[in-house]
Amino acid sequence: MLKVLYFASIREALERDAETVDVPTPATVAGLVELLRSRAGPYAEALASNRRWRVAVNQDMVGLSEPLKAGDEVAIFPPVTGG
Repeated sequence: MLKVLYFASIREALERDAETVDVPTPATVAGLVELLRSRAGPYAEALASNRRWRVAVNQDMVGLSEPLKAGDEVAIFPPVTGG
């Protein structure tokens, strides 16, 4: 099981800030995203490949090929700018 956290516009689109997700092993960030997209509706729209979003695993920024293990915390959020 993974804890998935959603932030900003993604949280608003999904109407939730977190959930627990069971993913098949071996798992990667790409596999998790595809699993979430397969739910269709707001998941497919918020996590569409043409949209910009970032992923962190256990508070470290990662790419889609990052492996996942049980107990990981995955955060998905739109890119942010600062000034």
